Amino acid sequence: MKIYYDSEVDALYIELLPLATATAETRELSEEIIANYSPDGKLAGLEVLDASLVLGEQLQEIIIENAAGKVLHRMAIL
Repeated sequence: MKIYYDSEVDALYIELLPLATATAETRELSEEIIANYSPDGKLAGLEVLDASLVLGEQLQEIIIENAAGKVLHRMAIL
């Protein structure tokens, strides 16, 4: 999984599966959230538009935890 944030357009993308260019099927879940699906129907990524407004303070930091809730890594975004 990869997480991308573009501050110039304020968009966050969470890539779950890599896709070849122009192969994603997109579905708008809300005005700000778009889901991308692979050709076989698997969720491949989520795009959050106006990410700083939608996510607010949560956009400041990414915290990776294991299933038991133990913090494995913290990373500041902004």
